[in-house]
Formats: sequence, C-alpha cells, structure tokens
Amino acid sequence: MAATVSAGGAAMSRIDWVVLNHVGSRIAVTVLVFYGLIALVESLDTWRFNYVAEGHGFHMALVMVAMSAVKWTIKTLPVTVLMGAILGFIDLKARHELTVIQASGISIWRTVRAPVIVLGLLSLATSLGLETISTQINRQLSPTPPGQASMLTPAGEIWLEQRSGDFHYVMMATGMQQGGTALGQVTVFQLGESEEARLEAPEAILESGHWVFSTAIVRTPDRPARTLFNYSLPTSSTAEELGLKLSSTEDMTFFELASLLQAGVADPGIRTAATMRLIKLLALPLVLTGSLFIAFAFTAGYRRGSNYGPAVLYGIVLGFVVFVITEMADRAGSTGVLDPTFASIGPAFVAIVIGVTVLLHKEDGRA
Repeated sequence: MAATVSAGGAAMSRIDWVVLNHVGSRIAVTVLVFYGLIALVESLDTWRFNYVAEGHGFHMALVMVAMSAVKWTIKTLPVTVLMGAILGFIDLKARHELTVIQASGISIWRTVRAPVIVLGLLSLATSLGLETISTQINRQLSPTPPGQASMLTPAGEIWLEQRSGDFHYVMMATGMQQGGTALGQVTVFQLGESEEARLEAPEAILESGHWVFSTAIVRTPDRPARTLFNYSLPTSSTAEELGLKLSSTEDMTFFELASLLQAGVADPGIRTAATMRLIKLLALPLVLTGSLFIAFAFTAGYRRGSNYGPAVLYGIVLGFVVFVITEMADRAGSTGVLDPTFASIGPAFVAIVIGVTVLLHKEDGRA
C-alpha cells in the first residue's frame, strides 16, 4: 500500500513537471519575443536614445532601452501569458500527453495546479522586484520633465490645489526643481474670501508646512498692487506628495508608494492614483492566473478532431478583452471614478470566473 502511494506521488510529480515544462517554456518564449519587439520600438526613439547617450554614455542608453522595454513588457503580460499558455497546452494535446493525463482520471484542476503556483510566485517577484528595478533605472536615466507627462497637470504649466485649515488656494508655476519643493514664476489664486486675491512671485519654497515667498506682489481689484517680503502660506502637502503630483504614479516603485500612503496623503486625487497603482501591482498574480485559466479552458477539453483554430481565436480575443477592461479599470480607478480596490481586483476576478466557468463546463463532459 505504501509503495502504491509512493508510486502515485512520483507519477503526480512527473505530471506536474511535464505540464509546467511545456506551458512555462512556451510562455517564456512568447514573453521574450514580445520583449524583443518592444525593445526594437523603444530603440527607434532616437532623440531619447541620444539624449541619454550624451549624458550617461552609450552603454547606459542601451540599458535605458532595455529597462523601458521591461516596463512595457510587464504591462502586456496578461496577453503574452495567455498566448504562451495556449501554445503550451496545444503542444501537450498534439503530443497526446494531455489526453493521457485526462484519461487517467486526473482532474483538470490537478493538472493546472503547478503552472498556477509557479506563475503566481514569478508574477509577484516581477511586480515587486523587476518592476521596481526598471522604474528606478528609467527614472535616473531619463527623468520626466516637470509637467510634461503628468497625469494630473497640463503640459508646460504646474497647477497645485493647496489646503490647510481655512486656507484654500491654487498655485500655478512654470518651473520646478528639487522634486517640487521649489517652484519658479508662481501665481497664487485665492479661492473664497481673502484680502489677497492674487499673488505673484518669482519663487516659492516649501518649508515646514508653509510655502515661503521671499518677494511677492499682491494684487486685489479695489487697491493698487503692493509688495510683500518673506510672505508665507500654510499647506498640508508634503515633499513626497508634491513629487508624486508633479510626475506620475508610474514613476514610483511599489515600496515608495507604500511608504507614501503610510505617511498620509492630503490630496484625494493623489491618494487615489497611488492606491490604484499599489493594488494593481499586488493584483498582477491574480490577473495572470485568470489568463492561464482562460488559456487552459479554451484548449484543454476533449476533442475528436485536431482543429484548434476557433478555440485559440476565442481565447486570444477574450484575453485582449480582459486586457482592455483591465486598462480601462486602471484609468477609472486612478481618477477616482471607481474604487481603487475594485478597479484593481475586479478585472482579475472576472478573468478567473470566465476561465473557471468554461473549465467546469468542460469537466462536466459537455464540451
């Protein structure tokens, strides 16, 4: 009896290895092919390449291209994992290995167990490790110009809504340095009743919860303009929050976002965007698991013929639909239209439900 159990355990381990080897190798090849194509597209941006090469050297420009391709490849993982998994399961069917596994009485849940576990661990390492490295390198080699690619401010100008107690005002600047703690050519518009309706200054510096203006011109409708020295306005914004507001959540790593949210963010728009980015990175294993289930569901059923064209087409189309829904939910969650937790986990949950539903249909013997 013990020998039988031991033999059965060895057979099950062998099955895990066979399925994992075929599916994992096809996924890896698909991801590498897409990575190469993305890297080629990134290298065509000659202005950016030459800019980094002049400032950091030719070899660092190549690193910039490689890391930019890594960042974009991570975004396409739901589709590339789906396509690679479909190729892997079709290969198992073509070799009749999957047919033998299913005919032996092993459930489809037991068959897909090993790829799901390994994919979950690798995707978590990708979202916390590889994505962090690529983000840090891209930020150092090719930083985003202030206000040029921000999610929350228009190009060429920096707009900040500031609050502190009864103070509520909007700041507009055309220059920035030191991560947003020093602004140049600043105009302040007071919201609500105030004796200083509009304020203009060549520079504003953030110091201990106040914007400090060494020289400022105050303009009001009913009196002449006057000059103030060492004028200050209170604010609840921190240096970290301003750095995020004036760049993008895409330029921050998982650990930086976690630290920022733990410290507290006063601006609700910034807090929502940072929360969405953080949860989306954590939800990557769920999204890829959904892609794997969809691939298995549309290719692993019993078939009398060898025509996999329609099943593959349905699986790929459904994968692109899930990808589009994921990106739409990302935008909606980042802008506060949807709750960030729902927007991050919802698409992954939908993908998993679709895959499990089709698998249950096949396990029931009707497909």
